Amino acid sequence: MNIKLKYMLGFVLLLFMQGVVAQTVTGTVTDNTGMPLPGANVIEKGTSNGASTDFDGNYTINLTTENAVLTFSSLGFLSQDITVGGKNTINMKMQEDAQQLSEVVVTALGITKDQRKIGYAVTEVGGEGLTQARETNVANGLSGKVSGLVVKQTNSGPGGTAKILLRGVASTAGGSTSPLFVIDGVPMDNTQRGSAGEWGGSDAGDGIGNINPDDIEKMTVLKGQSASALYGARASNGVIMITTKKAKKGDYNITFNTNFTVEEAIDNTNFQSVYGQGIQGTKPNNASSSLATNDRSWGARLDGSDIIGYDGNTYSYSKTNDSYIDFYQTGNTFTNTLSVSKGIGDGAFRLSLSNLSSESIVPNSGLDRITVNLTADQNITDKLNVSATVNYTDERYDNQSFLSDGPKNPNNFLFLAPNVSQSIFAPGFDENGSEIVFASNAFATNPYFITNQGVNDPSRRRLISILSTKYSFTDNTYALLRLGNDTSNDKFFSVNPFGLGYLSGANAFGSLDGKGQSTRSELNFDGIFGSTFSLTEDFEVDALVGGTLRKNKFETVGVSGGPFIFPYLYSPLNVVNIGRSYDYEEKEVHSGFYSFDFSYKKYLTITTTGRYDVYTTLPEDNNSIFTPSVTAAFIFDDFLNIDALNFAKFRASYAVTSGEPGSPYQTSFYYSGGNSINGVPTGSTPNSLPNLLLKPFTTDEVEAGLNLQFFNNRLGLDLAYFTKTSHDEIQRANYSSASGFDSGVVATGSIRNQGLEVLLTGTPIRNENFRWNTSVNLTSIKNEVLKTDANNNPINLGTNRAVTGQAVTAFVVGEAGPQIRAYDYAYNADGSIMYDSEGLPVRGELKSYGQVLPKFYGGFNNDFSYKNFNLSFLVDFNYGNKVLSATEYYARFNGLSKATLPGRETGFTNNGVTVDAQTFYQTEIQRINSKSVVDGDFIKLRQLTFGYSLPESLFENMNFFQGVDISLVARNLAILWRKSDNIDPESSFGSTINFIGIEGGSLPSSRSIGLNVNFKIK
Repeated sequence: MNIKLKYMLGFVLLLFMQGVVAQTVTGTVTDNTGMPLPGANVIEKGTSNGASTDFDGNYTINLTTENAVLTFSSLGFLSQDITVGGKNTINMKMQEDAQQLSEVVVTALGITKDQRKIGYAVTEVGGEGLTQARETNVANGLSGKVSGLVVKQTNSGPGGTAKILLRGVASTAGGSTSPLFVIDGVPMDNTQRGSAGEWGGSDAGDGIGNINPDDIEKMTVLKGQSASALYGARASNGVIMITTKKAKKGDYNITFNTNFTVEEAIDNTNFQSVYGQGIQGTKPNNASSSLATNDRSWGARLDGSDIIGYDGNTYSYSKTNDSYIDFYQTGNTFTNTLSVSKGIGDGAFRLSLSNLSSESIVPNSGLDRITVNLTADQNITDKLNVSATVNYTDERYDNQSFLSDGPKNPNNFLFLAPNVSQSIFAPGFDENGSEIVFASNAFATNPYFITNQGVNDPSRRRLISILSTKYSFTDNTYALLRLGNDTSNDKFFSVNPFGLGYLSGANAFGSLDGKGQSTRSELNFDGIFGSTFSLTEDFEVDALVGGTLRKNKFETVGVSGGPFIFPYLYSPLNVVNIGRSYDYEEKEVHSGFYSFDFSYKKYLTITTTGRYDVYTTLPEDNNSIFTPSVTAAFIFDDFLNIDALNFAKFRASYAVTSGEPGSPYQTSFYYSGGNSINGVPTGSTPNSLPNLLLKPFTTDEVEAGLNLQFFNNRLGLDLAYFTKTSHDEIQRANYSSASGFDSGVVATGSIRNQGLEVLLTGTPIRNENFRWNTSVNLTSIKNEVLKTDANNNPINLGTNRAVTGQAVTAFVVGEAGPQIRAYDYAYNADGSIMYDSEGLPVRGELKSYGQVLPKFYGGFNNDFSYKNFNLSFLVDFNYGNKVLSATEYYARFNGLSKATLPGRETGFTNNGVTVDAQTFYQTEIQRINSKSVVDGDFIKLRQLTFGYSLPESLFENMNFFQGVDISLVARNLAILWRKSDNIDPESSFGSTINFIGIEGGSLPSSRSIGLNVNFKIK
């Protein structure tokens, strides 16, 4: 270890050590089968001095008093007191508490509740599963681990957006589909900072991607509307609670975690390699014909003869050993996190510093992120507690990739003919700095050029701060004030570089796409009063009332312009024409809420909540709404008297949540100013018709579920059935321009989701040396669009450049949404395909070809531990959805698809007319774009870890280390099964609901393999 770092840590150790060690006690804490219990508490009774057991159940505590008594406790087990006496080693075997299901869980507003009292579905994911085989966006680590949850990463490089759907699409209004993320009880901003569309753009990431997984203790997924009802407006997509790591009183730990992974691009194509570049079955015969056919595979059979390439050099007309995937480099991500936690008197703190450095698989592209996290907790008096959390992130991206399927996309070598090597187009520009155009389409940018000359450098500085004060009037009555602020400052700088191929004349000097900055903030202020009291010996009430103020602000300013006057000077002062942009949004929500739990003998708990919201984005007459919920949890295992059954709970709930427009300023006219004419100021009226009658939309949900635990909690079953329906959704509407407006907003949308979620957990083997934990989660969802606009017209969402809007995703009344709509063949009366007079297929009707979201999905997770070894793997699957694929379109149009092999030599004869294969297949895919729709089904080996904890005996004589855990880790290892031939079924370039289910030929998928090492420092 670096000497300076060692001295620094030594200084920190001396600074926080206090007291005189009277006696040191060590030992191991196990369950009643002899298995180690990590995270068990060992407290010196009557003091704040304590320790926690490590992964192997070992602990060390330095006593501060004579005649000490140690209290051993762990969630799910009975607490036990042991008098130390003169013993230096005390091993404890804990006994399970049959009255506990597992542990308390974090619910809405950050309130912890007994699992037994909860009447809705909740799933927890431990932080350890997010840190070993990690992703640069921690939300991607949830994939396959939670029933009802779909997580898909955007193929955009490190730091990309995680597309998250919980229990289906909650709204037809578009916008973000992400659940609300809440850190330590306070909502955070998870706005997607930028999204690619079919005409260009890049993915600037989301809010959750800034959070360091090393600072997360656990994530709690509140799935239903009842679980998240107290959050009101943004709860229709569900809530994911993040509990950060905190120090415990009497605890002292220093840990250093380092994680290094390498990443490689995956070639998912299965293209033909029988025919080479050319057209109409002939080879190119000169440089110009080679240039025009580098990405056209309609030539002759590959025979190894010599041909003239685009640059005048001679190349072999045979399959190249240099494929498009070789353009990509081996990426890597190196993450280091140092954390110090210390309990001091009646308080405790934890400080962590983390650095992430990630090189993308795309050359000259990468991400650097620094994160600082501080949590502190202090008892000012025996009744007053103050806690704080501060999280600072500084993130910088270098040359972030553009994702449309042509201009500035680094994946354009994907469609090179089988005999054309991608490496011959390096370095991408000539001696004059002009792009080496490698195909007839100048908009298909040379990947070498854009990776060597491109400029797209966003950055972000973000501060999340939470201050909470709790005053306990009694042990069961408290008042809580909590203030949370989330502020991010984003900068953007993007350029069309000098020499870009599709720019000509003076424009060849390039232009400034945009340079500027934006500030986004969210302020939440909560006041809560809570109390627990008994009405009788059998009836208990747990009540809280409170209020929330939320403020959101967004402001952005930028400049653009072009062309540049001098090459390579990418400054706003170096453009012929300059443009300016400015935008500002502000909105508030004022809310009051209550929650009452009524419990009878710990068998039955009825909970009711209510929330009243007032929105500033809506007209004054319609800007408020009250939304209720009621849940029931009935514990019935004692009534059945079945020895094998340890716990049984039936739960049921009904809830309503509300929502507001995604953007403010849609209920009144707003005029804009323009340039003056002859000194006279000008202005313009809006093109969008405001709606003065908008009101909050609502989503209601009915849920029923069952929790069962058998055989001393070694087998568990969690079932949930739900039906969720939205009403009066606020969405865009199109009007005839003759009315004076071309668009507006209406409140007519409605969508329904029905589903069944199953979670099966088990411990098939558990003994002193070996344990096998396994879980299977399954989700089945049926989705239906009930209403769109006033006329129930389809609402088109997204497309890709290949089909130019002729095939789209859309919300269609009566069908699952979003639905892929594309053109079919026209058919004769006998059902045969109709051909025109030239022997080519005729386009038929626009039809729906399937939903973009899976009907059935889940994951299979296994953890094995043998002594100091551990092995885990996760397999997840996805079934029943379709993908609109640009790769499939271009592979067919360019002659790369194996589907284009039949008829190459003979052509096709239809209606007595023979047509060559190239003309037939190209016309077919242009007219019948349903051929671009492929199946999205897959089974993947998502995660694999293999670890070893070094024996503690190795560190007995060391003054620095206490233990070391080493793990080999891997993510996205393999696609075990898929139906699509040439793409990863999860591939996508857009991060919003508009582009779910659309593949655009952007960056390839990748797999990562690496090493995680955790040092426990004394």
